[in-house]
Amino acid sequence: MTFNNKTIEDLHNLLVSKEISATELTQATLEDIKSRETAINAFVTIAEEQALAQAKAIDEAGIDADNVLSGIPLAVKDNISTDGILTTAASKMLYNYEPIFDATAVANAKAKGMIVVGKTNMDEFAMGGSGETSYYGATKNAWDHSKVPGGSSSGSAAAVASGQVRLSLGSDTGGSIRQPAAFNGIVGLKPTYGTVSRFGLIAFGSSLDQIGPFAPTVKENALLLNAIASEDVKDSTSA
Repeated sequence: MTFNNKTIEDLHNLLVSKEISATELTQATLEDIKSRETAINAFVTIAEEQALAQAKAIDEAGIDADNVLSGIPLAVKDNISTDGILTTAASKMLYNYEPIFDATAVANAKAKGMIVVGKTNMDEFAMGGSGETSYYGATKNAWDHSKVPGGSSSGSAAAVASGQVRLSLGSDTGGSIRQPAAFNGIVGLKPTYGTVSRFGLIAFGSSLDQIGPFAPTVKENALLLNAIASEDVKDSTSA
């Protein structure tokens, strides 16, 4: 079973009506990721155990009918810290780095009930624009595997465009969300500086870095942006 053709609103309605559970949606998403991964190489880490545990907890607590992102899977760029999930920035140097905290953007998404299903491939330390400089191999364009997906948030864009996930997070310093979104035909946004906390992001250029959303549509992109945006005492530029 796959749900990759359903909008976030569609998925929310299915979850609220209990036609599907968060666990079933997460399992289906993990299957979508695995079935396409050999061709696209959009992920560095698939966080199956952690994702299913988080989904189970959400099912036990109950889907929040007033929160459209409750129970929705999320992929996260591999330079954004995730508690208990490898965060390598696509570099051999950090191949075994497992943070003990979430980036504020990830914590905000989790607070809305979102489920982190994996970490996406990228240009190493975000220093590239083609998705080809990862220690873990190049990411392929979702529509034409002979073409580059853009970078540096290559995996986050390709994962959404290929239907592996509906929503993902990337980071943008000088085009690293906007370019791969354009190359893969989806919606990517670099938020205004300070809109989203940089805490937990492995920095490239701190005066320019921003974490931002990828989605198939403008509406869904806005939903994710609203979820991750917040003022944060850990980032003095946030507002």
